[in-house]
Order: sequence, then C-alpha cells, then structure tokens
Amino acid sequence: MSDTPAYPPETQPVGRIVAMPADTNPEGDIFGGWLLAQMDLAGATPAFELARGRCATVALDGMVFHQPVSVGDEVSIYAEVIHAGRTSIRVSVEAWKRARGQPQVASVRVTQGVFTYVAIDENRKPRALPGKE
Repeated sequence: MSDTPAYPPETQPVGRIVAMPADTNPEGDIFGGWLLAQMDLAGATPAFELARGRCATVALDGMVFHQPVSVGDEVSIYAEVIHAGRTSIRVSVEAWKRARGQPQVASVRVTQGVFTYVAIDENRKPRALPGKE
C-alpha cells in the first residue's frame, strides 16, 4: 500500500509477541481474531494508565489488514492515545511484523485500527476520567 509508512513508530512498542502455529486460520496464516485480541490488549495499556483503573473496550473503528502474518513472525504493537473525552479514550493501534532475526528496519505494518475504551467503576458503569469529574 502506498500510504504504509516505511518504518515503525519511533516509540517503544506496547507489546511484542511471536506468532505460533496454534494461532493460524485454516489457510495457514495467523488468524485475524488473534491479532485483533493482541491489539486490544496493547491498546488497553495506555487507556488504563490514563484512566488510572479499569476500562472496557466499546468500539473498534476502521480496522484495516495490510499484510498477512506468518508463523514465526515477531509482531510488535504500538498504541497511542489520540483523544480523551469525559469517560472514553480513543487509542490508535498499529501492528508491525518482521521475520525473527531480521533487523527492525525490515518491519512491515500489517494492520491498524482505532479502539475506544470507557473507564468503568466497580459496578461496571462509566466513570469520569481523572481530572474530568
């Protein structure tokens, strides 16, 4: 894709994981649902930090799969808060792959999406973010 950046973000990834054979779909590629789950977990990290507590995923906007992930690929996931409302937090999440043993410059963006999380209280009800009470 022409709009795919040549290099991963300069920030540290929120998570890294190696794609394993148990994570494949019937065609032998890594199952999109597995990748989506990894991205949701990674995106929750900055949301939880900003909310200073529990959050729930409420939406996923614009998920785009650019490239397949293969068994053995190292997947690095980057997440950045792009908006914070009164109770909700939108996080841009990107997943990049590289064959193990290859330099970081050999990474390729495989998918991206925007996740929305809502801060919740002990009763699982929306609560205001710190400083937005």
